[in-house]
Amino acid sequence: MATEIKDRINLKEINCEKELTLAVIGGKWKLIILWHLGLEGTKRFSELKKLIPHITQKMLTNQLRELEEDQLVFRRVYAEVPPRVEYSMTEYGHTLMPVLRMMYDWGKNYGENVIWKDDPDRDRSMK
Repeated sequence: MATEIKDRINLKEINCEKELTLAVIGGKWKLIILWHLGLEGTKRFSELKKLIPHITQKMLTNQLRELEEDQLVFRRVYAEVPPRVEYSMTEYGHTLMPVLRMMYDWGKNYGENVIWKDDPDRDRSMK
């Protein structure tokens, strides 16, 4: 599995651990996927798709595969008809939750105090 990660992430372009972290969890969708799995627990593909309505099926599939390769998400396939697949966070994935919580809190604070500070019509109940 580590070979797959090294094939996807060009380690020659990584200069520090911060860049490695961003290479693994960066992008528009991975943090959102991890957030839902971390807070709400195990989800089926269709449940994740409903929680993230703007993501395409192909992108969700690709992001889940990469998160699985990176050992942050566990994919469990049940031998049933029709087949059932569930996704959950690994122990290693759960170690990101304090970071994700801090990012959420920072974004909420920044939005309220900088972006939407003077916008009385802004719905501040973003989640």
